[in-house]
Amino acid sequence: MKISAVIITLNEEANIARAIASAAWADEILVVDSGSTDATRSIAAELGARVIEQPWLGFGPQKQFAAEAAANDLIFSLDADEEVTAELAGEIKQLVASGRILDGYRVPRLAIYAGRKIRHGGWYPDRQLRLFDRRKGHWSDDKIHESFKLAADATRGDLKNDLLHYTCTDIAEHARMIQERYAPLSAAAMNAKGKRASILAIAAAPAFAFFRDYILRAGFLDGPQGLIIAGFGAYNVFLKNVLLWQIQRAEKS
Repeated sequence: MKISAVIITLNEEANIARAIASAAWADEILVVDSGSTDATRSIAAELGARVIEQPWLGFGPQKQFAAEAAANDLIFSLDADEEVTAELAGEIKQLVASGRILDGYRVPRLAIYAGRKIRHGGWYPDRQLRLFDRRKGHWSDDKIHESFKLAADATRGDLKNDLLHYTCTDIAEHARMIQERYAPLSAAAMNAKGKRASILAIAAAPAFAFFRDYILRAGFLDGPQGLIIAGFGAYNVFLKNVLLWQIQRAEKS
């Protein structure tokens, strides 16, 4: 069975070559770009990827479009800031060669944060369903943390080897991601689900998040990066609850 490696992009010239090179084992590499103004598309095309353009639909719908546009039913979904390790590639090739393929597989994802591999604080193994038969499910419409949802009767399994995720390269980038994406989208999603803002959540939830990630989930074992991650996790919780309060206050006025 042939595999399409599918990547959605927007201004990913710093990452796309690494992602494509790591997916060289796939029968097709498809890049779906949503209007990059840098060299993303030209780099991808030069490296042999099939490149198509699609205006932004949202994370889940964009990935669904990409899966449907692929040449093959078996899909490996890869983000531009990720890399398939040689071990994971070998595991997938061996699986395909065996002819015994389930409908979907989760892959452990290992984050590299400010130059360090993060194995604690709740960040690992961060299993993601990335290898799947597109006929057996669909991408969710979630505004944040989208995922591929297998049908109830689909078969599923776990792969053993890691997918690398090159997350924030510096602290300022992490702060921007929280302020511009994670907290606002989380607040909007919470509001849409009917969750009510509260002073208790604003005051107490950040402290609990820090204690959980740094102490209970052993984030301290990841050195200074573990402390920074736990601190930003608490900040994200604080900010999304404040923004939820702001949204609901505006709705009442």
